[in-house]
Amino acid sequence: MKKNPVSRRSFVKMSTASLAALSLPELVSAQSEAPQQQQRPERQPADPIVAQPGNADAFTRYFFDSLMFESRYLDSDIPSTKLELFGETFDTPIMTAALSHLRVPNGNGLVVYAQAAKACNAVHWFGMGEDKDLEDIIATGARTIKVIKPHADNAEIFRRIKHAVNAGCFALGMDIDHSFDFKGNYDTVLGLPMKAKTTAEIRSFVKAAGSKPFIVKGVLSVSEAKKCLQAGCAGIVISHHGGHLKYSIPPLMVIEDIVDAVGGKMRIFVDCGITSGFDAYKCMALGADAVSVGRHLMPLLQNGADAVANRIKAMTAELAGVMTATGVHNLGEFDPSVIHRVL
Repeated sequence: MKKNPVSRRSFVKMSTASLAALSLPELVSAQSEAPQQQQRPERQPADPIVAQPGNADAFTRYFFDSLMFESRYLDSDIPSTKLELFGETFDTPIMTAALSHLRVPNGNGLVVYAQAAKACNAVHWFGMGEDKDLEDIIATGARTIKVIKPHADNAEIFRRIKHAVNAGCFALGMDIDHSFDFKGNYDTVLGLPMKAKTTAEIRSFVKAAGSKPFIVKGVLSVSEAKKCLQAGCAGIVISHHGGHLKYSIPPLMVIEDIVDAVGGKMRIFVDCGITSGFDAYKCMALGADAVSVGRHLMPLLQNGADAVANRIKAMTAELAGVMTATGVHNLGEFDPSVIHRVL
C-alpha cells in the first residue's frame, strides 16, 4: 500500500478556501489574513470561474496548474516508477483510462489502445464495448481492468462480471457516474438503460467478482468512498467523468480527505485532465496510487500503438524527473508536503 507519511490537512483547507475566494471576492481579504495562505492575485481572464463558469474540466486544469513543487535534491537518487498492484508489477503508475467504442482507420481502436498499454507494461482499463472487444483486448496480453456501466438490469451486470472474469481480466469494476442524465432521469447510454445502485448492490457485485478486485469509478466524496469501503471494494477512481456534471470539484480538492477516510484499506486512483507526468506526480503526492490518462492519448491512436506507448513512456519520464528533484525514490515515498498551491 502507498505510504502517506505527512498529513497535509492545511493543503485541503487552503484549497477549499481558495475556491470560495474565487466564487466570493469579498472573502479574499479575510482569507489573506491567515498566515499559512498566500493572498490570491487578481483574477485573470483565463480563470475558468470567470471565462467558463461551471466547466469542471476547465477548473480541474486550472487547479492542476495552481500546484507547485518545492525541490529536495539532497539525498535524492534515480527513482523507480515500478507499480505494485493487486499482486502484479508494472513499469509505470500512469495507466490508460476506461475508454469505449474507439475506432481507427484500419482497425479497432480499443485493441490498439490495449497494445499500447502492453508495450509499456502499464495497467489497461476498458469501458463499454462488446464481449468480443474485451476478448480481443485480453488477447493482446494487456493486463486489463473492465469497467461495467450501472445497467438498470442487474442480471446484465452479473453476466458481464462473469464474462470479464472468465475472459481473464486483471480486475473489474463499475462506472457509477453514468447513473443519471442530469435532467432528473436515469441515464441511457447507447440505447441501454442505466440506474443508480445501492451500497448493497455494489456489495453483491463485489461478491460476484470473486477473487478479482472490484473498483468503483466516479467517486468524488468522502461519504461515497466510505460506502465503497463498506461494500468491500478493492479500490476507487476519484473522477468527475470529464465534467459530466457541471460545477464538479477537481479530484485533487477531495483526495486527501478520501485518503484519510479510507485509511489505506483501498487503492486510490485518479483520472480527469491528466496530461503530463507533472500532473501524475501531483496526484500521487496527494495520495493516489496511480492515475489514468484518456482524452490526452486518444488523438495518438490514429498513429498506432507505438505512438500511444511512447507518450505514456514520456509521461513516466516526466514523473521520474520530478521524483529526482523532490527526493522521492519510489512510489511508496511520496510526501504531500512538497506540494504548494500558489493561486
